[in-house]
Amino acid sequence: MRKLTLLPLIASIYFIVAGGPFGLEDIVARSGYGGAILILLATALIWAAPTALMVSELTSALPQEGGYYVWATRGLGRFWGFQEAWLSLAGSIFDMAIYPTLFVAYLGHFVPSAVAGGRGVWIGVALVAVCAGWNLLGVRCVGVSAVYMGLLLLAPFAVLSVCALVFRSSAAAAPAPAFDFLGAVMVAMWNYMGWDNSSTIAGEVERPQRTYSLALAGAIALVTLTYVLPVAAVATTGLAPSAWSTGGWADVARQVLKGHGGAALLAATITAAGMLSAAGTQNSLTMALSRLPAVLAEDGYLPRALAWRSPRTGAPWVSILACAAGWALCLQLTFVKLIMLDVLLTGLSIGLEFAALVALRIREPHLPRPYRIPGGLAGAIGIAIPPLVLIVLTVIRNQAEPVGPINALQLGGLLILAGVATYFLSRPRRAAESQGTE
Repeated sequence: MRKLTLLPLIASIYFIVAGGPFGLEDIVARSGYGGAILILLATALIWAAPTALMVSELTSALPQEGGYYVWATRGLGRFWGFQEAWLSLAGSIFDMAIYPTLFVAYLGHFVPSAVAGGRGVWIGVALVAVCAGWNLLGVRCVGVSAVYMGLLLLAPFAVLSVCALVFRSSAAAAPAPAFDFLGAVMVAMWNYMGWDNSSTIAGEVERPQRTYSLALAGAIALVTLTYVLPVAAVATTGLAPSAWSTGGWADVARQVLKGHGGAALLAATITAAGMLSAAGTQNSLTMALSRLPAVLAEDGYLPRALAWRSPRTGAPWVSILACAAGWALCLQLTFVKLIMLDVLLTGLSIGLEFAALVALRIREPHLPRPYRIPGGLAGAIGIAIPPLVLIVLTVIRNQAEPVGPINALQLGGLLILAGVATYFLSRPRRAAESQGTE
């Protein structure tokens, strides 16, 4: 089995976390240009950077397939390890429905008739299926393809940024939008979320103790730059923040080049890049998240068949297909509702990861850590505080987001309780499998 090296890992992490500046539109619409840039920079500092540092230390210390599930189990015990995996998988149900939703939204800007009449849902299902098939070829195939996909999708934004600076407008500043601080912050958190997902394939990465810290550092710089620079460039044109909408980068390009020629071509290129971004992110996350059911099956929590792997590529093919089927079921929820639920559940799982970081510092102070967060135990606790504050804010904001007859926080609470119940229901299976191996 060919393992993942540094550059493909950086590209894979980039797609897992970002996949280009797509998804930022709602931040600009909710907070204006200045607010959006401030939120993007602040979120990178107090959410993304601490999470990346935590992942760097824990992956260098425990570079095993299953990643954060292994960390939480070793640091906090079997119950919390299972809850960590459950929260991540529950959040993935909503997260993995976002990218087909964005894919269809960009396709709709390009060819509206293609997604009309309910066809958009089936296009989303087809994307999920294609990415599942792609992942059956193994991590090396996914990682190398991410490098080329990343170059292709970022090229139109480089062109747009240059055009925005060249065609700067002297128009008066646009009126400030109705400011939704918590909503904008949650969208930014989602756009900077996923650093830990790369850890689940640590067993399939070449020299993971060294490679992960370098890859995470490179990816966080790339993500932040490709978020902030295009927004800052468009801000100089005087385009009103109200012109931004979900999946609307192509419309922004048309406005920036209006009267200068080439607007239709650049808009079409950005739309194609948006579809490429959604596909690449779906593909990379399928690689990362499908390892969780396989590891849980190996530990006796889920049916043993989910651990079956391809003898040629090592891909857990039953787990990949099962995950794809689950993700396809949530394709009709709206973009904002998907984000709210995803950030709530995945945010709580990240909180458990920080707890595992601190617990392992206390319980296993001599565990070899090729990369260590500076500052001793106080440093490990200190970097956890800003992300935990943001997680509390997500809980507050989810109370205001209706999902059918209940709100997003109540739905999240039900899913959390289901995780607790599933753990205890799985105990007979684990006991039976343990007796069978004795």
